[in-house]
Amino acid sequence: MSVLLRRYKGHNGIMQEERIDDEDRIERYMRLFEKDDVKKLGTGVKVYIDKDEWQLLP
Repeated sequence: MSVLLRRYKGHNGIMQEERIDDEDRIERYMRLFEKDDVKKLGTGVKVYIDKDEWQLLP
């Protein structure tokens, strides 16, 4: 099962991490990303979109 990690700065300025392991939710996020970003995520590379850091772990 894959896990999508999202690291972002919360309203209080502290870095937070969200672990998304629901396959349906991961699919929905992947549709929002550009093709190049999806390819990078597929190889395990960290991708920065806006101010968020995303990484897909197998």
